[in-house]
Formats: sequence, C-alpha cells, structure tokens
Amino acid sequence: MAQKGVHLDQETFSCSICLDLLKDPVTIPCGHSYCMTCINTFWDKEDQEGIHSCPQCRQTFTTRPVLLKSTMLAALVEELKKTGLQAAPADHHYAGPEDVACDFCTGRKRKAVKSCLVCLASYCEKHLQPHYDGVQLKKHQLVEPSKNLQENICSRHDEVKKMFCRTDQQSICYLCSVDQHKGHDTVSAAAERTERQKELEVSRLNIQQRIQDRQKDVKLLQQELKDIKVSADKTVEDSEEMFSELIHLIQNRSSEVEQQIRSQQVIEESRVKELQEKLEQEIRDLERKDAELKQLSDTPDHSQFLHNYPSVSALSESTHSSSISIRPLRHFEDVTAAVKELRGKVEDVLKDTWTNISLTVTQPDVLLSEPEPGPGLEPKTRAGFLRYSRDITLDPNTANTNLVLSEGDRKVTLVRQHHSYPDHPDRFSYCSEILARESLTGRCYWEVETTARGFSIAVSYKSISRAGSESGFGQNDKSWALEYYDNSYKFMCNDIQTPVSGPWSSRIGVYLDHSAGILSFYSVSETMTLLHTVQTTFTEPLYAGLWIYYDGDTAEICKLK
Repeated sequence: MAQKGVHLDQETFSCSICLDLLKDPVTIPCGHSYCMTCINTFWDKEDQEGIHSCPQCRQTFTTRPVLLKSTMLAALVEELKKTGLQAAPADHHYAGPEDVACDFCTGRKRKAVKSCLVCLASYCEKHLQPHYDGVQLKKHQLVEPSKNLQENICSRHDEVKKMFCRTDQQSICYLCSVDQHKGHDTVSAAAERTERQKELEVSRLNIQQRIQDRQKDVKLLQQELKDIKVSADKTVEDSEEMFSELIHLIQNRSSEVEQQIRSQQVIEESRVKELQEKLEQEIRDLERKDAELKQLSDTPDHSQFLHNYPSVSALSESTHSSSISIRPLRHFEDVTAAVKELRGKVEDVLKDTWTNISLTVTQPDVLLSEPEPGPGLEPKTRAGFLRYSRDITLDPNTANTNLVLSEGDRKVTLVRQHHSYPDHPDRFSYCSEILARESLTGRCYWEVETTARGFSIAVSYKSISRAGSESGFGQNDKSWALEYYDNSYKFMCNDIQTPVSGPWSSRIGVYLDHSAGILSFYSVSETMTLLHTVQTTFTEPLYAGLWIYYDGDTAEICKLK
C-alpha cells in the first residue's frame, strides 16, 4: 500500500484505451497495463487479422496472452480513489476516439494539430515542428486535421491526386490522366480549384445580396409590425371613443323618452284619480240616500211616511256618465311603436355599416397578401406588385424647360412657354423629358396616371444623352420606353419599334426586376393587363422617365403608399 503522504500519479494508473482509472487491471507481457475489459475488446477486434498487439508499444504476440488480474495495481487504484480524486480526466493533448491522431507518435498518441496534403500525414505540435523549420517542408500545404487524407491517394497508382478530370468530374493522379482518362479534358487540381473558387465567389455574392435583400425585407416587416400595432391601437381607441359617444347619445335619448313618458304618466294618473275621487264621493252620497230611503220605506206610520216622502225621495242629478268605458292598455303604444321603428332603422344602419367595417378590417395588407415570387418571376396580382412599390419623385434638374412640376414633384405638365429653370448639365434640352431622382435596383413597381394624348413612360440610365434626337427615350441603347401615340402603343429601345396591343388605360403600371433583367408595362384599371415585357441585362442603376408630346397634357407618378 502507498504510505500516507506519498503522491499517487493519477495518469500512471489510467488505462490508455478508455483514459479512465484502471478497472480490474491486467498487465500484458510487454509490461503495459489496461482494464481487463478494454484490452479484451481491443484484441477481439484483432482476432479477425490473427494478431495481438499492445495498443501503446505495438509489440505483437504470436498467441493471445492469458490475462490475470493484477492485485497490486487494483489495490493502488483503490487507494487512489480513497484520496478523494475521481477518475482521471482525458488529457486534452492526447487523441480521443473522435480526434485525429498524430501519425508519428508511438505509444499513446497525441492529437494532431495539422494535416499535410503533401506528406498525407497528420502531426501533433511536436512532430509538426520540422514543417516549420525545414526549408523544403515549409513549402508543404498544411490544413486542419483530417481523417480523409487517404482519399487524396489514387488507389490504382498509389500517387497523390493532383489532377482533375472535367469529363468525369473527379480527382485523379497524373498517371490516370495518361491512362484510363487519356483524351479527357484534364487540368491540374489547382487550376480547377481556381475556376471553382471563382464560381463559388459569384455564388457567395449572390447569396450575400439575397441576404441583404431579405434583411431589408425583415426590417420592412419589423416596421410593418410596429405600424400595424400603432394603427390598431389608435383605431381601437378612436372606435371605443366613437362607440362610447354613440352609446351615450342613445342613453341620453332613452332618458329623455323615459322622462317624457313619466311626465305624461303623472298627468294621466292625476286626471284619473280626480275622476275616481268624484265617483267615490257620488257613491257615498248615493249610499247615504239609499239608507234614508230604506229608513222611509220601513216607517210603519202611513201619515209619517207620506209626510217625509217628498223631501227624501228626490234625487240630485249625477254629474258623470252612468258608465265609464275603460280603454284597452294602449296608453303609450304609439311611443313603443316609434322606438321600435327607430331600433329597426339603427339595426339596419349598423348591419350595413358593420359589413363595410368588417371588410375593411379583414382586408389583407398588400405587403403580406401574396408570397414573394421566385427569382425572375413576376407577382400575379396587383396586391403582389404593390409590395414592391417605390416612392418616386421627379428631378427638377433634369426637366425640359417646357415642363412644369407640381404635386410635390410628382406631376408634370407640358406648357408652351419656357419655364425659368437654372442651368444644369442634367437638363434635357431637346425633348420634353424628365427623369426621377431615385435610382432603381432590385424589384420595383410604380404607376403613372396621364391625360396625355401622346407620351412615353420609360426607364433610363443616368448616362443618357441630354441633347439631340438621340436623347429621346427608346431612341438609344440607354433607355427602354412604352410609347402611346396615334391611339396605339409601341415599345422602343435602341430606336427599334415593337408594336404593342392592349386596352387603353389612363394608368400604366411599370414593374422592374433589375437583377433578373425584366421590365414589364401593364394597363391598370379594375384589372391589370400585361402590355409588354422585355428580358435584357441592366448594367447600371435605372431611373424612371416621362416624355409628354402635346401642350397642356399631364403625367403624374401615383402615390401608392
């Protein structure tokens, strides 16, 4: 037993297979010790190859050694446990089952920190040092530790795969390129990597652009959520206030009707009570008269009877009808009928109004009403287009001097007299044209309302000429235009005219997908009708443009939001 105070090295009594304290320790002929279960499991796997070796020193044994428990080691392990130490933690410098082991360590192998694509081996920090010090080894390509280095070796020629067959789309060695891949399109692996790297960068740029687009969409949706909450809270507050006022008004009217009914009730009851008292008094008088007559009738003395008869038998005239007809209980039925009629009218109004309110509340917002179409695809409904609507204003610095701006620089009118604009290099001097301020990329949609008898609705690069006939929209390779003239449409680009058929509408919708190279024009009324679509490649940001042909005509970029 270890004496008290003697330090017991925990790693010394750990199994190099499971990296835990030895359990039922056994020592094999080379002197190394293992858990009995661990070494048996290790040798069970080697039995298939007919060899038995030490996992640490790799010494082999012709026959499988007989394992006997080492009682001394078992006692030392128990003493180590009693000191309060737990099982030895795995040394982070040594390779575990999931790690890449150093190919040059003997015995217990350390973790590899790099793999060499030239040597096709993995190295721990100690064995990697020659790759940093050696002149030739410094040229080798080091990568993160990999278990798949052997995949870089040609199984046919045992050579490093430094070539790539484009025909068969696989890595090969040089001998393969002159053997079974002879005549194929083969290049060096480095050259193919360069080409693929370029494609990869393009893909990444596309992905990053899509990420940016989606992030913008997320911000829009986040803002939309805030706007929805603010709008809903404000509407609920206003509705509650108006309904409260309406309820208060009805309650006031109800109180007024009740007060009038009660006042009339008092008048009617007073009249009836007064008549009732007079009738009751008459009854009492009649009862008293009846008693006097009975007394006279019972007088036995004839002389006395005849003497009193004249004064007793005379009856006073009644001041009331002999009978009172009581009306059925309809005193206030007219009021009830009037209130009932009012209730019916209010219910009808509420029913009609509620339908409108309900439809207004449940109508989907254009931002969320339709899923975003895939790349190169257009929305299917106007609500889908409206989600891409842009706030576009016209740039006074580009306006021809015969154009006058209004409605917050959204509307333009063609006039005879020249407008006094300051000189500017961007101003159109030949055609009555104007460009918008905002550059357009990505997906955009806007609508133009026009009273013009002749016009062009266009998109253009900012670099378009500003003077001469080549500055007209559609008459150069820097602009694309839908023209309406002589009661017909046509599409123009690079001075090439394409007839366009479709219904006339004073409102034209324009959809642009800059990255996909799609430009579409729609006739907008109760429905949207496609007039023309062009598929091309846009190399610069675009700007919305308007060209008006006749004096007094107008065109306005609609405010869609």
